[in-house]
Amino acid sequence: MTEPETTVGQVLLARIEAQAVVLAGLDDAVRADEPDAVHRMRVACRRLRSALQTFRRLFTPGATDDLVAELRWLAAALGGARDREVLAERLVAQARELPAECEPQRVAAALEQWGEAEYREVWPEVVAALDSPRRRALGEAIAILLADPPLRPRAGRGAVRELSRIAAREQSRTAERVRTALAAAPGERNAALHQARKAAKRARYAGETAVPVAGARAERYARRMKAVQEVLGDHQDAVVAASTLVAHAGSGGEPFGYGALYGRQLAMEEATGRRLPDVWRRAGKRKLPRFG
Repeated sequence: MTEPETTVGQVLLARIEAQAVVLAGLDDAVRADEPDAVHRMRVACRRLRSALQTFRRLFTPGATDDLVAELRWLAAALGGARDREVLAERLVAQARELPAECEPQRVAAALEQWGEAEYREVWPEVVAALDSPRRRALGEAIAILLADPPLRPRAGRGAVRELSRIAAREQSRTAERVRTALAAAPGERNAALHQARKAAKRARYAGETAVPVAGARAERYARRMKAVQEVLGDHQDAVVAASTLVAHAGSGGEPFGYGALYGRQLAMEEATGRRLPDVWRRAGKRKLPRFG
């Protein structure tokens, strides 16, 4: 007897459940400020939110809106600490590579001190979010969704075919944003590239969701979307770092060294812009989302 085909609803719920387990298991690690714990929890929030948004048509209208909003809230609460941590690590590492005339150790020490102060300032917000009734209610809402999923009949469609269709849609959405960014005026380009990055990340997560049933083809799709996301992420990191250096160059620190680091960020912005078309060419192939 032939076994029934796995449905797209089953694949989606498995993805949500797996990320919910990750999210629930990280509270203590985040409170203890264990290495990478904040990052992992934030990624779990993003993957959950992306699943609910990308596959929203499988749910009854409006059924997941509140949950999406609460996942966005928790990710934002975690984001202040994580963003400062990543930024400081990036700048300190680059400072240590500066030429001797820039006094790299002094510049690195100043940035390390700044980063630690920034992190300590926002850390109480992370703990407050984890201890809040809102965080507990979020966990309960995910459990309720999994116990009684508000799925529409279309969630009963065959998984591979439907996941291929969704992946193609996310690829097309990313393509549109990449084209918009590459054609944007200089003053609008950074914001447009950031939007393209978010689209590539969502497409990557759609590919990850398909891996259990689509295997290597979905892995390849996710890998190529991740490559686009990483190029655009490097660009966004450089933009944020440059803005931070401008803001702090005149308030103590090491203005000469900061200026050298600022020049490095501008060079990275240009380099990532040149890399993007080639990386997208591989991710934008029409056959890529054909999982079946």
